[in-house]
This record gives sequence, C-alpha cells and structure tokens, in this order.
Amino acid sequence: MNAREWVTGAAGDRVNSDKLMADFRVLAVDIEELLKATASQTGQQVAQVRARAEESLTAVKARVADLQQVALEKTRMAGRATDEYAHANPWQVMAIGAVAGLVLGFVLTRDGDSQP
Repeated sequence: MNAREWVTGAAGDRVNSDKLMADFRVLAVDIEELLKATASQTGQQVAQVRARAEESLTAVKARVADLQQVALEKTRMAGRATDEYAHANPWQVMAIGAVAGLVLGFVLTRDGDSQP
C-alpha cells in the first residue's frame, strides 16, 4: 500500500491523497470561475458555474469526512493494540520507557553542554 493511501471502511475502497488534492484544485478552479462569472455576467452562466462549484464542494467535503473517519478509526485501533500489548507485556513496556527516558535525558544533557 502506498504511504499516501488509506483504506476506507467501504469494501476496501482506496482514498488517495493525490486524488483529494486534485479535488481541491478542481474546487478552486470552479470557485474562481464563479467569481469571474458573477463579476461580469448574470443569468444562466452564473447558475451553471455555481452548480458545478456546489457539486465540487460537496464531493470534497465527503472525501474529507471519509479521511477523518479513517484516521479516527485507525487511531482507535492503534490505541487498543497498544493497550493490549501493555497489559500483556508490562515489564517490556517499562523497560522500553526506561530506555527511552535514558536516551532522551542523554540527548538533552549533551545538547545543554555544548552551549556556551
């Protein structure tokens, strides 16, 4: 799986960040056309451009909502997995925390010594 793709809950559909960015670009172009059309003209052309802008905005909002839902679910799954691991291996978790604390303390102390 590409690092820039996420699996959604809808039957393995892929939400691609490049596709999301393309949707944002389309939205920006549609809004720009809407502004140009409303500045110089009124009537049917304005209504068409506004309809396209609304469709693009709705699609982008849906994709962002999907991405938020996927991120929330993955965060919850990671939290559950971490909790289960910590309960199953408490001594290993304590050792990892102690080593991380020592390394962080060493790095912070070393950086402090190099300053005049």
